[in-house]
Amino acid sequence: MTRLTHFDAEGNARMVDVSEKSETERVAVAKGAVVMAPETLALIRDGHVKKGDVLTVAQLAGIMGAKRTPDLIPLCHPLSLSSVNVELSIDAAQSAVAIEATCKLKGRTGVEMEALTAVSVAALTVYDMVKAVDKTMRITEIRLTHKSGGKSGTFEAD
Repeated sequence: MTRLTHFDAEGNARMVDVSEKSETERVAVAKGAVVMAPETLALIRDGHVKKGDVLTVAQLAGIMGAKRTPDLIPLCHPLSLSSVNVELSIDAAQSAVAIEATCKLKGRTGVEMEALTAVSVAALTVYDMVKAVDKTMRITEIRLTHKSGGKSGTFEAD
C-alpha cells in the first residue's frame, strides 16, 4: 500500500516538500452537478432568479474558489495557476446544472484540488442562489475526471 504523503513517520500532518520535483505542465478536470426540481431549473434557464444570473455568478465563484484552495484545504500548496476555466450548463434530461472545471499550471505539484474546489464552490453558489425556491436540491457526483503531468502520468475517469 502506498504511504500517505501528508503524514511524517510519526503520523504528524505535514505539507509535502515538492522542491526536488521537476516542473511540468499539469492539468486537472473535475465535474459535478446540482440536481433540482424541473421548475427550479427553468427559473435558472429563463433568468428569473431574484438574486441574478445564477450560471455567471457560480462561474465566477468557481474561479475564485480555485484560486483560494490553499486557504480552504490545510495542506495544499499555494499555486500560481496559469488557467482556470469553469463551465456551467443546463442538463434538462437530469434536471441539473452540470459543472466542469479545468485548472492548469506549470509547476511541481498537481492542480486536482483546485479543480475539485472550483466545482464545489460553483455548486454551492448555485445552491445558495436558488435555495429559497427549492430545498430538495442535491449536489452530486463531484469527481476528478482527468489529471495529467507529473511523475504519476495521466489519469482518465470518464
